[in-house]
Amino acid sequence: MDSAHPTPPIASTTGAAKVETSFYKRSNFVTHLPVEWLYSPSHFWLAREEGNQWRIGFTKFATRMLGEIVDHQWEKQPGSPVASGEIIGSIEGFKAISDIYCAADGRFITGNAALAENIELVGKDPYGKGWLYLIEGKPDARCVDLATYRGLLDITIDRILEKQQYADDEQP
Repeated sequence: MDSAHPTPPIASTTGAAKVETSFYKRSNFVTHLPVEWLYSPSHFWLAREEGNQWRIGFTKFATRMLGEIVDHQWEKQPGSPVASGEIIGSIEGFKAISDIYCAADGRFITGNAALAENIELVGKDPYGKGWLYLIEGKPDARCVDLATYRGLLDITIDRILEKQQYADDEQP
């Protein structure tokens, strides 16, 4: 962790202890990533709750790609079986409409009821009150730890920068 950037506390939605984070910066993108959580290649985070339950949400990177979020919906009912990679809902931002994919195998417990009242929480507090859904089961085998996710972010951001540079070079 970079000592010049103290770790801000992230409040757990379950009232558990504060979450340790790690500072991440690449180009103009800056965030604090929870250390003990898992991350999917499609930019979801997974935090273990009690037993085999996992709270899942978008990473700050995902919310930045979506832009301002304006609406969401769930295709699954509580208790429905779900599989990794399955579409379980959708989210609409000013930049894009995106499917919400399941990042675990098991049972859909619930979507975050707070989002019906305040969808902006997804972008403003993605690692806290802006979580998306709760699953009982097992994370997708493609989910990775923080160190591996940081590498994935580096590659993803570098590709975006290369595309921007290429587009700028093609301008008259």
